[in-house]
Amino acid sequence: MDHEVVDIAGKLSLFSEHWSPKVVARLNDYEIKVVKVQGEFVWHAHEETDELFLVVHGTLTIQLRDGDVVLRPGQMFVVPRGVEHCPIAEGEVHAVLIEPTGVVNTGNAGGPLTAAYDALL
Repeated sequence: MDHEVVDIAGKLSLFSEHWSPKVVARLNDYEIKVVKVQGEFVWHAHEETDELFLVVHGTLTIQLRDGDVVLRPGQMFVVPRGVEHCPIAEGEVHAVLIEPTGVVNTGNAGGPLTAAYDALL
């Protein structure tokens, strides 16, 4: 049995690029990812799945068509499947994402911010 502890801060220290989630663990058919974000992402939706954001550093605003959700360290929010959203971070934000394996970060929008799939970090 593997008893590996995942050090979230340690994993976040291994990269600097923004909007490029890194897989740090797998749980059944889900991936736990860490990401650094800054600036504005793209409006997008995930038609087949919810998306969980857990902020560990900074302040993240998730724009929704009917209002904004502001997350601070230790707070999380689940964007329901099919809901269009656009994350924004004025300063650098570190977050944990939990989503099914294979989910594309830009959802139905595509474009230059689409992250490549990575093996475990």
